[in-house]
Amino acid sequence: AHERGIMRRSCALPRAHPPGLPSTIARAFAVIPLRTFIVEDNPLIYDHLATTLQELAGVEVIGHARDEAHAVQWLRQAQPFELMIVDIYLLSGSGLGVLKAAQDARLSARRVVLTNRATPDIRQRCAQLGADRVFDKSCELEELISYCERIADGSATAPGGLH
Repeated sequence: AHERGIMRRSCALPRAHPPGLPSTIARAFAVIPLRTFIVEDNPLIYDHLATTLQELAGVEVIGHARDEAHAVQWLRQAQPFELMIVDIYLLSGSGLGVLKAAQDARLSARRVVLTNRATPDIRQRCAQLGADRVFDKSCELEELISYCERIADGSATAPGGLH
């Protein structure tokens, strides 16, 4: 795992580009962090998740909320972002309410759920509310990391192509 982490961290370094290119083309050679908003009530899980995704998957956490009300408020005032990671069971409210608010706002960001209860019913309800994927905290963290890497490095072109 350590060796894999070192290899992945090197992917986050800017790529070299030929000198003399116009700045708009030169920017295409740089790896741009995946701006991410995380809704997670457990501080230990949030810290571990944020650190892991920043180190391994090119994620830049630009916002965090611990409950539905603060998450919805953040969404209304937020700067643009590409990915939202939501837990279902929060201090107050629900991640389902956050997904509904994002759906109602027609946010273009990809929405994923990270939960301990990734039952078929929860997966279906999340999909109905616009979630692109649902990951189980207990056994699908590698899949979440891979999902984030594919978005960040540009190899993923559409949410449906990431399953």
